[in-house]
This record gives sequence, structure tokens and C-alpha cells, in this order.
Amino acid sequence: MAAILFSEADLLCPQCTEIYYLPVLLKCGHNICRVCLQKFWESKGCRECPVCRTVSVPGRPPINLALKLAADVYQVQKTGGNQDFCCLHHEKLKIFCHNDQEPICLVCQTSKQHRVHECCPVEEAAEQKKKEISAMLESLKKKLRTLNKTKVDWEDTNNYIQSQAHQTEEAIKETFEKLHLFLQEEENSRMKVLKQEKEIKTQVMAEKLENIKDQIKSLSYTISDIEAYLRAKDLTFLQDYKEMNKRAKCIIRDPECIRDILITSTKHLGLLGFSIWKKMANIVTCVPITLDPNTAQSNLTFSKELTSVQYSSKQILPDNLERCTNRVCVLGATGFTSGKHSWTVEVGQGKDWYIGVAQESIKRKSTVFLNPTEGFWVISLCNGDSFAAQTSPRTKLVLKQKPEKITVQLDYDKGKVVFINAADLTTIHTFKDRFTERIFPYFSPGLNENAKSSTPLTICPQTVTVDVE
Repeated sequence: MAAILFSEADLLCPQCTEIYYLPVLLKCGHNICRVCLQKFWESKGCRECPVCRTVSVPGRPPINLALKLAADVYQVQKTGGNQDFCCLHHEKLKIFCHNDQEPICLVCQTSKQHRVHECCPVEEAAEQKKKEISAMLESLKKKLRTLNKTKVDWEDTNNYIQSQAHQTEEAIKETFEKLHLFLQEEENSRMKVLKQEKEIKTQVMAEKLENIKDQIKSLSYTISDIEAYLRAKDLTFLQDYKEMNKRAKCIIRDPECIRDILITSTKHLGLLGFSIWKKMANIVTCVPITLDPNTAQSNLTFSKELTSVQYSSKQILPDNLERCTNRVCVLGATGFTSGKHSWTVEVGQGKDWYIGVAQESIKRKSTVFLNPTEGFWVISLCNGDSFAAQTSPRTKLVLKQKPEKITVQLDYDKGKVVFINAADLTTIHTFKDRFTERIFPYFSPGLNENAKSSTPLTICPQTVTVDVE
């Protein structure tokens, strides 16, 4: 195909006037057989072009692949299609030069150009190089499998975003309907924000998916070409080895980990009613923190305003980086890096629960112990009567009465987490430590006897007051 781009005159070396053999492209734009150029430079004692005398830059000039292919095709046609013989000496190509990575004849091997080069028989070189390319092929196939798996995961995530956006949209609509028609403007505003986020994140996923599809397509073509190349005859294989080796060494980057790609439900649903408290102060509720469903284990379900969580049937959710899969738990939507913070949790008559705080860097995918060493400051109830502080080892807590509401007080700067019985304000337990990163509220509702649902953990609302002047 490349030969039709050149006339016969274009295929003649200006130095030896023969058909080009390994033509190299000089900085000035002229092409010279590599052997002819080397001989010319040695005789002249300088690196200048034999045609225009322009001095070349240091280093080996690159081979003009298009011209080489055209010359090779022409030479094959001229010699009746026999590529087994050296174009310079018309001897059979029996040797492979490892330095230049090309087949040569015995005369070439004894020439000045190849005399000190590492050479071996064609058969031995073909076996060695096929092993090299085969190893590269396995690596490329492994990359392809990774890309295909990531594509499937991203498609599932993209579908979940649509479902999550739809559920969030329905919850927003229901909330605004309860707040009457005069709040329609506020509803429209929030819907617009949700739609924009949905479009942006959908567009991001669409671009990511399109990109990975392109990578898969390109890599598939490369693998197909290499597989076909490996089936070629030894000599043909070695003649094209440079190009295929270059293609096989192409860098395939691992698929990136997409952070914060899910719909931020807390932005749309968290404290939704409180955001319009000035207009609906008599019916609004406000809690100091909300829950983040994007961090929740797949058996947890939430109230519409993300203030209550309980164990339920398993859902199919994306395994995004933020999600906790090692324990049945969820984190609060807001983290703290300074100051004092307090919230009260209604634990009700639940028989099993864990509440407290956890640092941002906790291991969310592998098994860990709930103690300060692992980044947890938590108290628990087990089997309905065994209270404990999750220290190492655990500290048993003796309480006069079983609390139904527990206040968690976090003093980040002093490194204190205090648990208080909201009924009589008695201190249940105090952790003292030093915090060095963002701290999040931690919630883990227990299972009931049939393991289908549990007593919910609910963040208690604060008293809302409106002063009018």
C-alpha cells in the first residue's frame, strides 16, 4: 500500500543509486541508506548530509518507515517476491542482529557495521522474540479484562445514579407538597440544582464510559494485530518486530477511581425542611447532623430527610470508595476538624447498636476492630443488656438504667468524646485522645431476631425558635 506513494526514482538512494536499504531521514529532509550514510560520515570525518552538506544533529537518524516499506515492496516485486535474501549482498538471511533488531546475511555479519554486534541464528531469535511478545500480549489481555470489568462497574454505577436521582427527586417533590403551594419556587430551585448535578455526573460517567470504550477498542485492535503477527513466519515476524514491539509496549493506564461521583443526596434531602424554617417554623424540624447514604452498608435504609437509619433487606448498591462494606454502619454527612459538637441519638428499645465517632481514614472495605487504635470512639449495646466502651480490650459499662436517648458530645480541640444519658444527664463514658484528621458521627443499628429489620437509630430534632422584630 505504501509503495504507490513513491515513483521508482523516489526509491533510489542518492548515494549508491540503488533501491533504498534501511533509509534514514536526516534533519535536512533527505533520505540515505543507513550503510551509505555511515560510510560517507566515516570517509568525511563529519556528520553532514551527502546531498546538501547540512550538518546532522548527534545521535542515530531515525529510519523512514514509509520509505522503507515502499522500497521493500518494490524490491520484493523486482525479485519475484523473495524476501529471504539480503538486499545488499543477495545472500540468504540467516542471522538476526540484536543491536539493530533485524535479519542479516552472513556477509552483513562480517561487515564493519555488524562485526561487533550481538547476533544469533534467525530460528533462535524468532523463538526468543516470540516469547517476549507473548509475555507482552498476556499483559495487554490482563489490562483488557480490567478495563472490561471496570466498564461493567461504571455502567452499573451510571444506572444507579439515574435511580438515585429519581428517588431523590420523588422525595423532594413529596416534601414540598407537604409545605404547600407557596413554596413552589423553593422546590423548583432545588430541583434545578439536582438536575444540574445529575446532568454533570451523568455527563462525567458518559465521558468516562466513552473513554474506556475507546481504550478497549484500541487495545482490542492492538491485541488482534499482535496475535496475527505472532502467527507469521519467522522472517516476516522479525522484519516487522520493531514496529510490533513498539505497539506491544504501549502504556495502558489502569482505570481511575472515580470519587464523589454519586448524587450527593445530603445536599438535596438533608435538612430540607429546616432550610425553609422561616416560612414554616411551626412544622419544621432541625437536627444537628444528617446521615450520608453514600457511606452506608447495603442493608441500611433511611428516612426521607436522612435523620433515621435501620437494618432492612439487602439492596444492590455501587461499591463506591466512600461506602462502608466491612460493617453494617453509616457515617454522618458532616465531618469536623475543630470545635465542639453535640447530637442526641434515640436508640429506643433496640437490643444491639453502636454509636460514636470515627475518623475519615478508617478502613471501609476490610475487617477492623472498633477501638481508638483503628480510628473509632464508640460505645455499644449487645444482647439487650451488655453495655461496653469499644476500647482495647473492651471496657464494660455498668448503668443504673437502660438509656433510650444518648447525647454524643465531641470536643475536637481537647480530644474528648463524651456519651451522656439524655434522660438524667449522667455520663456514660468518656474517651480522651488526640484527633489529627476529620471526625464523622458513626451509627450502626443492630439486627432483630428475624434479621429483617431493626429498631432504628434516630437523630433527635432540636428546638426551633424564630424571633420576629
